[in-house]
Amino acid sequence: MKLSVRGEYALRALLVLARDFQEDDSVVRIQEISRQQNIPKRFLEQILNDLKSAHLVESKRGVAGGYRLRRRPDRINLAEIVRHIEGALAPVSCVSENFYEKCSCPDEARCAIRSVMKDTRDAIVTIMERVTLADLAERARKLEQTPASALDFVI
Repeated sequence: MKLSVRGEYALRALLVLARDFQEDDSVVRIQEISRQQNIPKRFLEQILNDLKSAHLVESKRGVAGGYRLRRRPDRINLAEIVRHIEGALAPVSCVSENFYEKCSCPDEARCAIRSVMKDTRDAIVTIMERVTLADLAERARKLEQTPASALDFVI
């Protein structure tokens, strides 16, 4: 699995919404998400509309409009998001549970490469299904508190 720019931007936008999540109807303006995460506004609009169709976010129109998570951040895991944006979490389609496609190897059941790729998929799925947007927001908070490492230049 390789996360595309679209997938990365989706996660970054949802991270902003998770960090600002409140139980009331408050929203985050698209300009604010764009500014915080350095995401082009037009591309962000497309991504948020896609996330809206997946029932991950909802929008409010008007001058005081913006976006908010449709569910609490601890109820949305990364696997759900990435599957919607990217498709399969598997590195090859012949081991995907949701997007399976037959591979070209002569004996799929005895293919060593497929076996390793299945283990890889299982590890990815385990982590992505366990980590929620709330976990991601907490990790971001902790990382912001750690001192930045000094740049190391070698000539």
